[in-house]
Amino acid sequence: MLYEEKIIETIPVGPLGLIPLKSISELGEKVNQYLVEWRHERESEHKSTIAFSGYQRDSYMIEANTPRFGSGEGKGIIGESVRGDDLYIMVDVCNYSLTYSLCGMTNHMSPDDHFQDLKRIIAAAAGKARRINVIMPFLYESRQHKRSGRESLDCALALQELVNMGVENIITFDAHDPRVQNAIPLKGFETVQPIYQFLKYLLKEETDLQIDSDHMMVISPDEGGTGRAVYFANMLGLDMGMFYKRRDYTQIVNGRNPIVAHEFLGSSVEGKDVLIIDDMISSGESVQDVAKELKRRKARKVFICATFGLFTNGLVKFDEYYENGIIDRILTTNLVYQTPELLSRPYYINVDMSKYIALIIDNLNHDASLSELLTPTTRINRLLAKYRGERE
Repeated sequence: MLYEEKIIETIPVGPLGLIPLKSISELGEKVNQYLVEWRHERESEHKSTIAFSGYQRDSYMIEANTPRFGSGEGKGIIGESVRGDDLYIMVDVCNYSLTYSLCGMTNHMSPDDHFQDLKRIIAAAAGKARRINVIMPFLYESRQHKRSGRESLDCALALQELVNMGVENIITFDAHDPRVQNAIPLKGFETVQPIYQFLKYLLKEETDLQIDSDHMMVISPDEGGTGRAVYFANMLGLDMGMFYKRRDYTQIVNGRNPIVAHEFLGSSVEGKDVLIIDDMISSGESVQDVAKELKRRKARKVFICATFGLFTNGLVKFDEYYENGIIDRILTTNLVYQTPELLSRPYYINVDMSKYIALIIDNLNHDASLSELLTPTTRINRLLAKYRGERE
């Protein structure tokens, strides 16, 4: 069944309003296009009633800006009425490509700047919108999710701040530690796994894969990502292996204890295709070391799937690993900013998440369950059956 043919069983919470901040404008446009298309094609006997007022529009985008003064201070401006709307505000806190002027100097926007802009737009809408929802694919400060000694607990504080400003639902993807939602136990918090999308795009590009436990294996690059890899392996019916990091706790380099070695736990990977599953590629050193070790253990092909591709140390090392046959493919999503250089790489697969986000927004606007979307077992099985059928 096509999604636009889905039977409407509940009335919308309110007229749908979409505010993608400048940091995520391209993805926001794609999400908007899906919503417009579905709602124009969807049929319902109730669409002419007042409860469905504004249901079909040419665009759900609401004009909003966060201009800066010369001193670097900013403000949030919403260009049209949002009274009674069910608002979805989207932000990419990792988009460092945007700049602003500070006393004549050009500053690149940090995650802190993007989070402040998000709060400005929320403040501009507060008290007028019927409901405010935030879609923040990369959860702000998610890597500072626990306290060690005299440290700040930034992620929990940020979530509480949003809730105190009137946010009802927070949608994020592959949170570094989902337990951070304990900071806001009475509000909606969903951390979404893009497993179906990874599989869909990998199978589209690779036509010779055998997806069974004799020919493929899922690998977690560290102990912290084991739960993610177990979920992925269970969904695909594969075995799982993991590496754990031996660190030198007598030293601190670049704010962390350096990794001495990666030790492997799991069955043999010889002759198998391996999927390294992680939430993000930051510097990339961990997945590079893991890929090298897997090749040393005679893995056939090495695929790296990470929800967020930050590539903070650039792409030179990844280029070298690809040319030397250590890495075959890298898959990351368009949930965070992607450089033109990354998109041009022959080994890179861009996983588009716009349709998935549109599905989530459409369901939430109708106060419908997200269970089927968040646990895509049926869709994965259908995809695998189709792929295997085409290979036979």
